[in-house]
Amino acid sequence: MTASTTHRPTAARTRTSRLAAAGAIAVAGALLLTACGDQTAGNGAARTPDAAGAPLAEMLPQAIRDKGEIKVGSDIAYPPVEFKDGSGKTVGIDPDIADALGKQLGVTFKFENGTFDTLITGLRSKRYDIAMSAMTDTKDRQEGVDSETGKKVGEGVDFVDYFTAGVSIYTKKGDDKGIKTWADLCGKKIVVQRGTVSEDLAKAESTKCEKAKKGKITIEAFDNDQQAQTRLRAGGADAGSSDFPVAAYAVKTSGGGNDFQIVGEQVEAAPYGIAVAKNNTELRDALKAALDAIIKNGEYKKIVDKWGVDAGAVTEAKINGGS
Repeated sequence: MTASTTHRPTAARTRTSRLAAAGAIAVAGALLLTACGDQTAGNGAARTPDAAGAPLAEMLPQAIRDKGEIKVGSDIAYPPVEFKDGSGKTVGIDPDIADALGKQLGVTFKFENGTFDTLITGLRSKRYDIAMSAMTDTKDRQEGVDSETGKKVGEGVDFVDYFTAGVSIYTKKGDDKGIKTWADLCGKKIVVQRGTVSEDLAKAESTKCEKAKKGKITIEAFDNDQQAQTRLRAGGADAGSSDFPVAAYAVKTSGGGNDFQIVGEQVEAAPYGIAVAKNNTELRDALKAALDAIIKNGEYKKIVDKWGVDAGAVTEAKINGGS
C-alpha cells in the first residue's frame, strides 16, 4: 500500500512500482475470494503461538519472544493483499505469509489496522513492531526522505523484501476515455490512494503534461483504495491507479467483473518489503531467515499460487533491495 514515506514514491516507487510486462503477475481470474491463514479474528483474538518446534524462535529479540506476538501495522483495505473477509477476519497474501513466518518464529503476527500514510510513523513511535502492507521498498523510505519534497522526515526503515509487483491504470469497463498509458492522462482526472506510488506517478506525469501544455492531471487522493474505486465507479473520475494485484482483483470482483478494466501495461516494477525500525536489526534478520525458510520449504509457493500471484514471487529474501 501505498504514505509518502510508505506505500510508494515518485519515479521511485511506493506501495508498488514496477516495469513488469502486462502479464507479470497472473491475472485476477486466478485470485481467490476466500482465504486461509487468517491472522486476526473480528474480535481481535489472536492465535496462540507454538514456540516449541519453531526452528527460528531463538533469533527473535527476547522482548518479542516473551510477548509471543509481533504487532503488524497494515492498511487492511487492500484486497487481495490484506483485507477483511465477510466474517471480519483479516485475510490475504500478507496475512498468509505472516502466518507462515510465525510458524518458523513461534509467534503470532497480530495485524492492526491503520491508514497507509501513517504506518511508518506508527513504526517509529513503536506502536507497531513491523509494517506489512504491500509497501514498496524504496531508497526514500530506507533513508527517511519524503518522496514529494525530498526532505528528511525521519531516520528511515529497513525492509525485508518478499514480493514484486507493478502499478496499473484501470477505468470503468467499456469506457477507457482513450487512456492506454500514463501520458494519456493529461487533462483528465485520476483517483488514487494517498501516499502511494500511484499518487507519486500521477504527480510526476502531471508535471510533464503541464510542460507539454497538454493540461495537468487532476488527482483525487483517498485514505484507502476502496474509496478511490467507489469514486470511479460513480463516474467521478476518468481512471484509477493502484498496484497490479489490487487493480486486477478489483477488475475481477467489483460488480461481478462488470465495473472496471485494466488499461495498458504495468509500470514501475519494484519489491514489496516488510518495514522494520533501523535499530531493530535482530528482528529484521529473524524475519529474513524465516522468509528464506518458507521459500525453501515450499510454504511461500503455496501462498502465492493460491492467490494467483506467482509471477510476483521472489526466490530469496533481500534486505533493502529497493531503489
